[in-house]
Parts: sequence; C-alpha cells; structure tokens
Amino acid sequence: MPTQTFERAIRQLEKIVEELDAGDIPLEKALKKFEEGMRLSRFCSEKLDETERKVTILLQDQEGHVIEEPFRET
Repeated sequence: MPTQTFERAIRQLEKIVEELDAGDIPLEKALKKFEEGMRLSRFCSEKLDETERKVTILLQDQEGHVIEEPFRET
C-alpha cells in the first residue's frame, strides 16, 4: 500500500462524505465509513499542523522572531 499523502487523504475523505451524504448505505457500513473519515480527518489535521510549524521555522529571523508578511498571489 502506498504511503498516505495529504492529497490522497483529502480525496478519500471527500468520497466518504459523498457516500454518507447519499444516505443509501446500511448503518453498519456508514459507521465504518464515519470512523475511516475521522481517521483521515485527524491525519490531514496533523499534516496541516506539521506544515504550519515548518513554515513558521522558515519565517524566523536570526534572533528567532517570526517575521509575518501578507500572502501575495503571483
């Protein structure tokens, strides 16, 4: 099985949401899908937190202060 990526997890999570929204799956299967969705949601949240920490480190100056600049689209 390939290593989970943020992008793959988001696609899986979107598919699960669509299946649950359709409402035509048995309760037991819906519960399993919900559990899988929660696992994927936690994974994505952890990846976003990790990325935010990396970006913060990259934005620190030599004294350790974070330099915040507005995002500019190119």
